[in-house]
Amino acid sequence: MIVFDSVEKSFPKMDRPALDALSITIQPGKITGLVGPDGAGKTTMLRLVAGLITPTSGRVTAFGYDTTRQTRRVREILGYMPQKFGVYEDLTVVENLNLYAKLRNLPRRRRRERFEELLEFTNLARFTKRLARRLSGGMKQKLALACALITTPKILALDEPCVGVDPLSRRELWQMVRSQVDSETIVLWSTSYLDEAELCDETILLNDGNLVFVGAPKELASGLKDRVVRVSGVSAETRRKYVSELLLRPEIIDATIQGSSIRATLNRPFRPQTDPETLFDGYSVAPTAPRFEDGFIERLGGATKRIFGAERRAPLTTRNDENVVVADGLTKKFGDFVAASDISFQIKPGVIFGLLGANGAGKSTTFKMLCGLLKPTAGDGYVGGASLRRSPSSARNRLGYMAQKFSLYSDLTVRQNLNFYGGVYGLAIRERGEAIGRALDEFDLQRYADVKAGTIPLGYKQRLSLAVATLHSPDALFLDEPTSGVDPIARREFWNRVNQYASQGVAVLVTTHFMDEAEYCDRLALILDGRKIAEGTPDDLKSLATSGERPDPTLEDAFIYLIQRGRNEGGR
Repeated sequence: MIVFDSVEKSFPKMDRPALDALSITIQPGKITGLVGPDGAGKTTMLRLVAGLITPTSGRVTAFGYDTTRQTRRVREILGYMPQKFGVYEDLTVVENLNLYAKLRNLPRRRRRERFEELLEFTNLARFTKRLARRLSGGMKQKLALACALITTPKILALDEPCVGVDPLSRRELWQMVRSQVDSETIVLWSTSYLDEAELCDETILLNDGNLVFVGAPKELASGLKDRVVRVSGVSAETRRKYVSELLLRPEIIDATIQGSSIRATLNRPFRPQTDPETLFDGYSVAPTAPRFEDGFIERLGGATKRIFGAERRAPLTTRNDENVVVADGLTKKFGDFVAASDISFQIKPGVIFGLLGANGAGKSTTFKMLCGLLKPTAGDGYVGGASLRRSPSSARNRLGYMAQKFSLYSDLTVRQNLNFYGGVYGLAIRERGEAIGRALDEFDLQRYADVKAGTIPLGYKQRLSLAVATLHSPDALFLDEPTSGVDPIARREFWNRVNQYASQGVAVLVTTHFMDEAEYCDRLALILDGRKIAEGTPDDLKSLATSGERPDPTLEDAFIYLIQRGRNEGGR
C-alpha cells in the first residue's frame, strides 16, 4: 500500500501548503483517481510518491519503502507518466522504448519480447519507425503508457494521461490501464475529466491541499438523492439566459445546459408539487439520477453565481437571419494527403457550433482555414460576409481567436498583452483604453494587471486569452480546445462566459474533447478522416446511436458509435 502520514508540502513564495497534513492509505488492486481544481495538490501527491520531491514534514511510504530515504527502491517498482515530456518527440516509437528500457535496466535479452508485447498492447506495431512528434495525441499517450509499463511496475502513476485526447482514444487508454490492475498493483490516475473519475474504483478529492472526500465515486453523489432535476421545454433562444437566471437563485447550487434540456442541482430535495411553478417558472421538471460531477461541484461550493460578459461596444455587422461564419466546401491537401475534404456548414449569430473528431481527423485543419491561418486548396470561408480568400484581413478583424495552448507573450504583463492586441485589432487609443479597463474588471484580472503573463496561474491565463480574443467585440469567437488541461470548476466558469457572449449575438465555433462541453453547443459537426460524417444538435447525434443495447446513449456513446460506423463504411 501507499501511506501518507501527516504529510505537508510547502513551496517557496506560496501563501499556503500544496498539501496540508494529508493522511491517507491507498490500497492495491484498485484504480484510485485523484481529482480537484488546479492547485489542489494532485501532481504534488504523485511527485511525492515518485520521490521527485520530499515532504516538508510527515512521511510517505510505498510498499514499505520510504520515498525520501529509499527512493531508488521505490523507483524500481514505479511506472510514472507525467503530464508533459513523457516521450521524446525527436525519437521514433522504438527508440523511445529502447531509451526507457535502458533507463530501467531491462535486460537486453528481455527487450525484444517486452517490446512486442507493448506494441501489440498499444496497437503501435505499425508505427515503430515513426517519430513521436508525428503521432496523433492519442497515439503519443499510448506510447507514453508503454514506456511507463516497460518493467511491469507495482505502482503506475498517471498524471492527467488523457488531456487533449479524443473520447475513443481515452476509452482505449482506460481499457489498457484497467487490464494492468491485479491484486498487487496500485494505479494512481490524476484526471480533470469527471467521467473518468466516475470509472475509478476509489476517488480522492482534494482542494487547496486538503482532503475533501475519499471513497467510491458513487458515494460522492449519494448525498444528492432527490436534489438533481432536468428542466425541459426551454427554447433554444432563451436557454442560456435562463441558466444564468437559475444560478442566481439561492436554492440552485448548479445549472448547466445538457442538449435541449437544463440540468440543475438544488440545495434541498426537489418538491414536485410546488417547485415546477415557484422555482422553475412553469417549465417541465423531472428528477434525475445524480452523477459524480454533481457531487464534485456541490462539495467545492457550487457553481459561480455571477453573470459574465460586458455589453458589446457595437452591433453585429450581420442581421440575425444571416450567417456569421460559413464554411463552403473547404478542402486542404498537403501533397497527396487530404487533411480536409469538402467541409461545409454555417453559423448564425448567437449559435455555438462544435467541431468534434478523433485526434488527426481534420477538425483543427478546418478550424485553421476558417481562422485564416491556413489557405484552402479549394473552397472558401466567410466571417461576417468577408471572404478569407479575397479579403483575409477584413475577415480576421471580425473574429476573435483563442488557441489551444497559451499563445500570448509570456514576458509582457497582462496589461501590455491587452494593449498590444488591442493595437493589432485596430482599436484607437481611447477606445483601446476603455476596452482594456472593461476586460481587467470583467475577467477579474486587476490583481495581475502588471504581472508577467507567463507567471500567472493557469486559470487566469485562460481568462486573459479569452479577454484578448473578445477585446474588439468580434462577430465570431473561435475557440480551439480552450479548456484542455483546465480543472472542472474553471471550465464551468469559462463556459458561463462563453454562453453570455452567445446570448449577446456572437457566433461561436469551438473544438473540444470534453463531451459535457459539446452538450453546451447548439449544433455539432463530426469530422472523420477529413470529411464531415454527421451534423445536428447534440440530441440529434445521440438519436443516431440509440439502439436496444443503448436506449439512452450519452454524447460520448454517440461519438464513439459514429466514429466506428464511419470507419467501417470507409473500409478502415
